[in-house]
Amino acid sequence: MARTASLSGFPEWLPEERLVEQHVLDSLRRTFELHGFSSIETRAVETVGQLLRKGEIDKEVYGLSRLQDDEGEEAGKGKHDPHALALHFDLTVPFARYVVENAGYLAFPFRRYQIQKVWRGERPQEGRAREFTQADIDVVGDGELPFRYDVEIALVIAEALGALPIPEFRLRVNNRKLAEGFYRGIGLTDTAGVLRSIDKLEKIGPAKVAELLKSELGATDEQAQAALKLAGIKTEDTSFVAQVRLLGVSNDLLEEGLNELEQVIEAAVKRVPGKVVADLSIARGLDYYTGTVVETVLVGHEQLGSICSGGRYDALASKGNRKFPGVGLSIGVTRLVSRILSQDLAKASRSVPTAVFVALTSDESWGEAQDVATELRSRGIPAEVAAKAEKFGKQIKFADRRGIPFVWFTDEDGKHQVKDIRSGEQVDADPATWTPSDEDIRVQVAAAPAS
Repeated sequence: MARTASLSGFPEWLPEERLVEQHVLDSLRRTFELHGFSSIETRAVETVGQLLRKGEIDKEVYGLSRLQDDEGEEAGKGKHDPHALALHFDLTVPFARYVVENAGYLAFPFRRYQIQKVWRGERPQEGRAREFTQADIDVVGDGELPFRYDVEIALVIAEALGALPIPEFRLRVNNRKLAEGFYRGIGLTDTAGVLRSIDKLEKIGPAKVAELLKSELGATDEQAQAALKLAGIKTEDTSFVAQVRLLGVSNDLLEEGLNELEQVIEAAVKRVPGKVVADLSIARGLDYYTGTVVETVLVGHEQLGSICSGGRYDALASKGNRKFPGVGLSIGVTRLVSRILSQDLAKASRSVPTAVFVALTSDESWGEAQDVATELRSRGIPAEVAAKAEKFGKQIKFADRRGIPFVWFTDEDGKHQVKDIRSGEQVDADPATWTPSDEDIRVQVAAAPAS
């Protein structure tokens, strides 16, 4: 189980916990690269003006300054100074800047993945930290981006999550065009306001959302109930299309959104059955989403919140009249790993990478032991050497306590033997040829059996 961080909101992992996190990160990288996504890393710092240009979230942004300014330097820039520096709170806004600044060097559509830490001044609680790792993938076009990429992104994420040692998950997908077209069709013109209210549905319930729609947006009772009926539609196939049409609302934007969402769900049913559902309650509160929107939950762990979210944005990045539409999803790696550890959903097979512990028969044999370890390492077998020649039982116990599966012995005549300390089997071995199984060479991270 993960320890409680001594500084609230800034988690640190023990070695065996870090191995689980690395397994998750390596698995995500492998899947992303198999689908042709290139890795980038952006700076941790952006200007305040850059970070806040798509919404007022300044209460969550960590400013950056030196404890002591140089003499004669302007001291204490205001928190709203657009040129002041701050730590990025997500990877999407920095990525938009990166695309604009490097557009002349990139081939579009540009496929990128990015795995980095971000910082956000939220109240720490389960699933929410102040320093955490995100893993993002995006496809960005120059001027236009075919809708087919919306479909592909959902399939890639379903495959990436499916390779992790986690419980069943569901990508809950909606389309902002569908929702906005419906709201306009029933006479609600402040579609962004309606979306923000619907986004609170799971937190405050339908009755309070209806009150918000009526009190803050001037909706009639009939309009509020129609918006809630739309949000109540959830299907594992394309039957949501007929359910929406039964509500009797007509609008061109609604039809466009219906068609796009139908394409996503149709492809998912065929390629990743049971992993993607149409959920018309998904709104995503950020205004820059313009089409497909996604939130992902672990089945049985819904109280954790979304472990992966994102969607389509047609105007997040622009340079003069040149626009760079994109679609992307972000996995909350720290949130996911925290739940894996706290619920013992997966464990590393040992706490260290070492597969072979080379014991010493005497302190004078240390050099020869290093030769053995070097030979093993040259063939990709992680090995370490004892620091001093204690009793063999004590050296074996030290290896066992760290989960190292093999102990290597060399007697005074130069004869080599290796002992599997799990089974007790001891055999003659040559450091130039002996090789353990792949499962023992590398630390294994396995999902716990389903209860």
